[in-house]
Amino acid sequence: MAIKVPVGVSNRHVHLAQKDFELLFGSGQNLTVKKDLSQPGQFAAEETVNLIGPKRSIPNVRILGPIRPQTQVEISFTDSFTLGVTAPVRDSGNLKDTPGIIIEGPKGRIEVTEGVIVAQRHLHLHTSEAEGLGLKDQDCIRAKAEGIRGLVFDQVLVRVGPKFKKDLHLDTDEANAAGLKTGDFLTIIK
Repeated sequence: MAIKVPVGVSNRHVHLAQKDFELLFGSGQNLTVKKDLSQPGQFAAEETVNLIGPKRSIPNVRILGPIRPQTQVEISFTDSFTLGVTAPVRDSGNLKDTPGIIIEGPKGRIEVTEGVIVAQRHLHLHTSEAEGLGLKDQDCIRAKAEGIRGLVFDQVLVRVGPKFKKDLHLDTDEANAAGLKTGDFLTIIK
């Protein structure tokens, strides 16, 4: 039986720690929800920042909420060339030995010394969904895209948790390579 999972295409974005958010937007400010994301409790904020790299800048990069313990910038490989930053592929939160960047908001500018990554493609699964599929957190699977630009994505990290909802996250480079958009489906290959 083919197991289909929905795709969520993830554009460049920033997760901010509280202290960094206040430096960029002012003390006492809060993130404003623009729209909810596929994962419960996660949202795209109205607020945006500018990323300033050694080579170029990228303006109006969306902040995703809620506030995180550590500031993290997720970009695509294409973005890394634009910015002039060599970002490694990493699981979210694995920021050790990653490059930094300058982040500019309406009230200030900060320079983070680490935290820029290209997010590892990953499949979010609720604990019960993972059990039903015989998968566990940190497993890797393959996922197949059909169609004229069909391909197989290897090394898809499985992330399991009681608050997750089934969704396979690809960055814009990966989705564009296969002609995918949010809401399309991939087939899991174990």
